[in-house]
Amino acid sequence: MASRSVIAEMEDQGVFVFGNGGLDRSCVVGSVVAKDGRPDFTDGPFVESTEHLGGFCVVDVADDEAARYWAGRLAVALDWPQEIHRFPPPRG
Repeated sequence: MASRSVIAEMEDQGVFVFGNGGLDRSCVVGSVVAKDGRPDFTDGPFVESTEHLGGFCVVDVADDEAARYWAGRLAVALDWPQEIHRFPPPRG
């Protein structure tokens, strides 16, 4: 898989934290919400979307530019859309 070389490079650079790319179009996707104190299950993603997200990768980088760089590398390697989300810094 083309993304493995990108992940290996992230590991070599010390920015890779965790990832799971095990999702693809064949995976069952569903959601559950609490409704009247009981779980209510539905098919599909929780929010309406025309894009399918195929997994995720968490990186620990200095700035948004570095996050965009790695997301771009994965998007090209996978030929699959990627999203970028910033986690708040740990408190303490």
